[in-house]
Amino acid sequence: MDIAPARKVALRALAPLALMGLIYFLSAQPDLDSGLGTLDLVLRKLAHATEYALLTLLWAWALRPATRWNVPIAALLAVLYAVSDEFHQTFVEGRHGVPTDVLVDSAGVVIAIALLRYHRALRTTAGSRGTGMSSGRGGGDE
Repeated sequence: MDIAPARKVALRALAPLALMGLIYFLSAQPDLDSGLGTLDLVLRKLAHATEYALLTLLWAWALRPATRWNVPIAALLAVLYAVSDEFHQTFVEGRHGVPTDVLVDSAGVVIAIALLRYHRALRTTAGSRGTGMSSGRGGGDE
């Protein structure tokens, strides 16, 4: 039985929404400093980029059944959430929102877009070799 696209999107949206909830929870913590100095800074920036790359990938997956614009919409949602997250941190004691963190988060979004494009190119190449036709949007993951 095939699930309607809107219902499929609603179910799939639970994954990126859960990640957004986790990001909000972590941003509400007054101090996440591990005391590792420069290593702590590097690890936190890598975590920022990774979580926003994952958020972009999850939104792209969630929106895929409903629109062919799933990747640009996912990227926009992730960047807007990064901006709102930094704004949220300005209200948390011991935290401060900074524009450079939005840039780090956006780097994660760009990495996710690159991964999605690479995956799409691999699927298209594999589809054209195996069947003589492009695999198109269907990848068996719907």
